[in-house]
Amino acid sequence: MSGVEVAGIIVAVFWAILISFLAVALVRLAQVLRATTKLVADVTDQAVPLLADASTTVRSARTQLDRVDAIASDVQEVTSNASALSSTVATAFGGPLVKVAAFGYGVRKALGKGDAATSGGTPPKASRRTVIVGRTVPAARRRKQKG
Repeated sequence: MSGVEVAGIIVAVFWAILISFLAVALVRLAQVLRATTKLVADVTDQAVPLLADASTTVRSARTQLDRVDAIASDVQEVTSNASALSSTVATAFGGPLVKVAAFGYGVRKALGKGDAATSGGTPPKASRRTVIVGRTVPAARRRKQKG
């Protein structure tokens, strides 16, 4: 065998090994692509119902928010009506009630049934005692308080 034939055989073997590695890589790439396709199909199968549920939930939430908005506007209307009613009642009955109370006070005072300070009597004087922490009462005062 000549050197050229050996070199040709070496190049042929090299190309055969290279094509074998490329074939193995292509087979593995095909397997990865099949697995990826299956995974995408599974995700799609699960995502479509989830998106439908999310859409239903969003519609329901919008409906509930519309109801809450209606309730809030009703509460605001009731509050303004209650405020108006309160001011009307205060206006209608406030003045006459003050007059009745003043009349009753005047009648009591005229009949002499008011409290002791206004009817001329003197209120009883409250005894005044001061407590000082850490001090003791003298013996003479102690006997007076007990007896």
